[in-house]
Amino acid sequence: MTILRAAIIAALSILFAAPQASAQDVTLTSRDGDVEISGDLLGFDGEFYRVDSIYGELTIDGSGVRCEGPGCPNLDQFIARLTFAGAPTIGRVLMPGLIEAFSIKGDYDLERRSLSDTEFTYVIAEKDSGQTVGEFVFQLTNTDEGFADLLANEADIVMSLREVYDEEIKRGREVGLGNLSARGRSRVLALDALVPVVSPTNPVQDITTQELADVLSGNISNWAVLGGPDAPIAVHLLDGKTGLGQATIDQVLSPAQAKPVASAVRHANDVQLLDAVMADPFAIGVTSRSDTGNTWPLALKGNCGFAMQATRRAVKTEDYPLTTPLFLYMPARRFPKLVREFLTYLRDPSAQLVIRRAGFVDQAPEEIEINAQGDRFANAIARAGDEVSLEQLQKMVSTLAPLRRLTTTFRFEPGSARLDAQSRSNVLQLARSLELGHYDARRLVFVGFSDGQGPAPGNLRIAGKRAEAVMRAVTRAAETANLSRIGIETIAFGEAMPMACDTSEWGRRVNRRVEVWVR
Repeated sequence: MTILRAAIIAALSILFAAPQASAQDVTLTSRDGDVEISGDLLGFDGEFYRVDSIYGELTIDGSGVRCEGPGCPNLDQFIARLTFAGAPTIGRVLMPGLIEAFSIKGDYDLERRSLSDTEFTYVIAEKDSGQTVGEFVFQLTNTDEGFADLLANEADIVMSLREVYDEEIKRGREVGLGNLSARGRSRVLALDALVPVVSPTNPVQDITTQELADVLSGNISNWAVLGGPDAPIAVHLLDGKTGLGQATIDQVLSPAQAKPVASAVRHANDVQLLDAVMADPFAIGVTSRSDTGNTWPLALKGNCGFAMQATRRAVKTEDYPLTTPLFLYMPARRFPKLVREFLTYLRDPSAQLVIRRAGFVDQAPEEIEINAQGDRFANAIARAGDEVSLEQLQKMVSTLAPLRRLTTTFRFEPGSARLDAQSRSNVLQLARSLELGHYDARRLVFVGFSDGQGPAPGNLRIAGKRAEAVMRAVTRAAETANLSRIGIETIAFGEAMPMACDTSEWGRRVNRRVEVWVR
C-alpha cells in the first residue's frame, strides 16, 4: 500500500512515452492487495505505467503493483518504441550512424527496415537471445512537420534545424507536452553552419553578412557591386518550410530587416539547390556547411575583422557568425530505459567522433595553442580603439600566452543576458568534463570580452560579470565534480579583442562572449 501511494504521489508530474494505439482497461493492484487503481492504460515504458483513472492521469511504478486486464503489457517482451520526425539533414546520415555506434557499444544486433525513401525503422535486439528490445522509427519530412507531428502525438522526438517557435511552445503546453523551451526539453546534437555558395567559376571569394542580406533581398542585384563580373545575380534559397530555409531568414535576413527577393528560386532540398548553383556561374545560394557539394563556399568578411571560413573550429567556437545547432526536441514525458540510455550515449566521446565523421561539427572541447591564433591577436592590435591602450593589449597577451584556448565558447541571445542554445549545451558539456576529472590539477580561466558600444570601463565590468556568471553556471552543473582539484578563475579584457564590427547586431553579438582558457 505504501509503495503504491508513494509511487502515485511521486509521479503525478511525470508524463510518459508515446501512448498505445488505443487505450485499454487495466487494474493495478499493490503487492499487499490493499490499494487498487483501475482505468485506461495510456502508456508503459518498461518500468512505469501511465493510467487514466477516476483520480486523473497517474504514473505508477510497475515494481510495486500487479497488472490485470486486457491492456496489460507483456513485461518479459517489452519493446521500447520511439518515433523521430523532422529534418532529413539530421535523420538521413547522422542519426543512423549514432544508432549503429550505440548498438555496437551496447552489444545489440541492429536491423534497418526501409519503408520508403522518407521512412525507415531500426530494430534493436539482444545479441544472445535475438529478442527485440527497441524499434526506432524515422520520418524524414522537415522541421515544421516534425513539430506538427510531435504536437499531434504522432512523434516522440523532433529533429530540428532551428529553435522551437513561440507558437509551438504555446501549443505544446496546451496539448500536455510541457514547456518545450525549458531545460531538458531540447538537446544540441551537433553543430552546422549556413554557408553562401557560388559556382567555382565565380571570381568572388568573400562577402559580408550585410552584403549577403542585400543580395538575398534583391538590394544588390549585380555581381559588379561585389567585385565580380557585370552580370545579374540569380538567388537560390531552400524552401521556407525547411529548417535551413527558416534559419536563413532568421539569421541573415531578419537581422537586416529584409525579406527574400521575389525572384528567388526555392528548392525543396539542398541537392536541388546545389545542382542549380553549379549549373549557373552567376548564381548564389545558402546551404549547410555539411553539404556544399562541388560548389565554392564564400568566406564571411567584415570591415573590422578578418575574413572567416566555416571551418570546424570556427563553427565550434561560434566565431563563425552563421553557426546553426542541430536540435533534438522532446516532450516532458518519461522515455523507456533503452531510449534514455541512447540519449545519454549522445554525449559520449565515441558519439562525438561519429558526429564528426558524418560531416558535422561535434561538441567535444579542443585546446587551441596561442600560436594557432595569430590572426585573432593581429586583428585585436589592428582594430584597437582609442580606449584600448597598448598596456591593456600587452596584459592580455602576457596573461593568455601560457594558456590554450578551449573551443568551448559562451555567447548570448540578442538583447539578452541569457546564453544562446549552443552555449547552454556547452555548459553541460564542460560540466560533464569536470565531473569526469578531465581538468583535475589544471587551471581553467573564464575570460570575458565585450563589444565596443559605450565607455570601455563599463564594458570591462560587464565582461567580468558575464565571465563570473558563466563560471557559476558551469560549476553548478558539475554536481559530482571535485572542484578543489581544479584551479578556476575569471578575468576580463572587455573590448580588447573584437571578432567583428560593432556596426551590426550580429557583430556585437559575436564580440560579446566568454572564452575558456586552460593550462
